Amino acid sequence: MTAAGGQIVALAPGGLGEALGLRAGDRLLRLNGHALRDVIDLQFYGAEETVALALERGGRELEVQGRRRYGQGWGVEFAEPLFDGLRTCGNHCPFCFVTGLPPGLRPSLYVRDDDYRLSFLQGNFCTLADLSERDWQRLAEQRLSPLYVSVQATEPDLRRRLLGGRPIPDVREQIRRLGELGIGIHAQVVICPGLNDGAALEQTVADLWALREAVESVALVPVGLTSHHPLRLRPMTAEQARAVLTLAGRRRRRAFAEEGRRFVYPSDEMYLLAGRPLPVARTYDGFPQLANGVGLLRRFIDGWKRQERTLSRPGAPAAAVRSATLVSGRAFLPFLEPVAAGLARLLGIGCRALGVENRLFGGDVTVAGLLAAQDVLAALQGQALGERVVLPRSMFDAAGERTLDDWTLERLTAALSRPVAIAGTPAELVAALVA
Repeated sequence: MTAAGGQIVALAPGGLGEALGLRAGDRLLRLNGHALRDVIDLQFYGAEETVALALERGGRELEVQGRRRYGQGWGVEFAEPLFDGLRTCGNHCPFCFVTGLPPGLRPSLYVRDDDYRLSFLQGNFCTLADLSERDWQRLAEQRLSPLYVSVQATEPDLRRRLLGGRPIPDVREQIRRLGELGIGIHAQVVICPGLNDGAALEQTVADLWALREAVESVALVPVGLTSHHPLRLRPMTAEQARAVLTLAGRRRRRAFAEEGRRFVYPSDEMYLLAGRPLPVARTYDGFPQLANGVGLLRRFIDGWKRQERTLSRPGAPAAAVRSATLVSGRAFLPFLEPVAAGLARLLGIGCRALGVENRLFGGDVTVAGLLAAQDVLAALQGQALGERVVLPRSMFDAAGERTLDDWTLERLTAALSRPVAIAGTPAELVAALVA
């Protein structure tokens, strides 16, 4: 959306928007004298007790004024959170997710964003490579914290290579400046073997530790390569993953001894690649990078233990089906199989787990979040399916509506000729199977 202002699509009862007489279709332009660039501006400049709002309705500009009750929210939903358009990425990282996409997927997947506002609003990772001085002035005014930053490497020449070779600022100076503004950083390092591992990774972690007043966590993630990526990078081996975990272990012990936090958090996939056991929950320090695949498996394992206890008690809910099939990516299958066995025992139903091979992205891609509907259908073809099929929530978009290849849950249900549910946690999994 490139036009100025934000277009309202819905209003919640009791909100300030309703009290001001706003309507769906209105385009909000200015608030208390400030042009509205996004929903952040609406919240920031609209935090005062009195509000003066300029809007466009039916091609005419109107002005409304009002007072906010204590604790009253705006209660408005917009077509897009960014009113002045998305800032796309100017980098050319060889490991870019979009670079490894085949044609024919959900259109939004091909958008390469590098917008620090979505980093603040949604936890998207950005590189900070294109921040202007006006952006810095806004950050100083609004203190948008935390931000999620793709660091990859702190040594300037290496980071420039990893981001595609164009001139970019020194990320260490940028993080230092953000820290001086009181803005916290959650960093990630996508590790490409032979480029930013080994001594380069040691330096990156050391540099970020030196900036720990601003840096709250550092995730270490193995590069994810699909069969559609250019053949310029190598996937991480088990031996390389173990080397990363050894390095991370030293840093984690030192950080905990000095500050009571681990600071460095390898992703779940790193432990799976290395064949090492997952850390216990307390060592994730509150799971600061859960959405980045850091601690999801531990949360699932511990969540299932709680569900087991609940289902073992007298008066536990009864099963709503006689049989079910639980679907996952191949990496998660060893964790889902004991859950299926436990559900079969505790609910008295037939329950099996099925791992799907990823044909769309290639056999090396084993995570559930990159499963396509057509691969799921191919894997289930000819299988003795249960009365209900449960799919991983991560294979759908944030709204739980569409898969990577743009299938809806309703379309999948029709194709499988049986009820289909989605679940992302053990509690949701149980809820999908009980009355």
